[in-house]
Amino acid sequence: MPVTATDLPLGKEVAYPQTYQPQLLCPIPRLAQRQALGIGLDRLPFMGADVWTAFELSWLNARGKPQVAIAHLTFPCETPNIVESKSLKLYLNSLNNSVFADKAAVRDCIRKDLSEAAWRGSPLPTGSIGVRIIEPASFDAEPIHELSGLDLDRLDVECSHYTPQPNLLFSQQEQSHTTETLTSRLLKSNCPVTGQPDWASLQISYSGHPIDQAGLLQYIVSFRNHTGFHENCVEQIFIDIWQRCAPLELSVQARYTRRGGLDINPLRSSKPHALPANIRTARQ
Repeated sequence: MPVTATDLPLGKEVAYPQTYQPQLLCPIPRLAQRQALGIGLDRLPFMGADVWTAFELSWLNARGKPQVAIAHLTFPCETPNIVESKSLKLYLNSLNNSVFADKAAVRDCIRKDLSEAAWRGSPLPTGSIGVRIIEPASFDAEPIHELSGLDLDRLDVECSHYTPQPNLLFSQQEQSHTTETLTSRLLKSNCPVTGQPDWASLQISYSGHPIDQAGLLQYIVSFRNHTGFHENCVEQIFIDIWQRCAPLELSVQARYTRRGGLDINPLRSSKPHALPANIRTARQ
């Protein structure tokens, strides 16, 4: 069954794993945090995925020689669980002294274990987590780019709220529909387990009546002292904009800075579309 917060390894001293241990993975149910937003698992108001980058992946080849790689992991937002980040780090570390025939065997092992954890305890059919292994020969092809769009941070706004304030959001109903992409590097929240800060760049794309940009930036800043997992923060931002501004289409993406060799990048959208390229920002 999925674990509770008191069972999590995050914020606790734990032994470094010396052998392959898939049981280290700790699923956290999405349901409680989604219910707080007025949504359940049966009919989500958005689509999307959580795209993780694991920078500290290593294993042994058949001759015992260490191999290193980067892994891109894609968790569909429909999974009933997220995987607690430190447990994923410990699990990946448990592969360090394990022998695999090739990167395909590593990929298949990670996919199997993460898929089991993401759907653990659910009556829903188990799906598959996307896993892509990047070897050193391809590291130079991993570019760094900032999120595209109009920078909200250029605005000289007064900020006085540091817990989420949806009432700061509104659209200009008297104006014609527009389509635009807005970005900010000022999203910050706090880990609900350790209280440590989580930093992110945010990209909001929408079609509809123009969203007031000053209010949107103040709203983003209002997450500064908020406690929430990365995935939940993005879902709350999506829901608040969707309900307060009533766009015709909406997409919200956050790219969080790396912690413990992992970054987490949730995307939620009102309509299906291909995931953007997993291109990290300078702060990641």
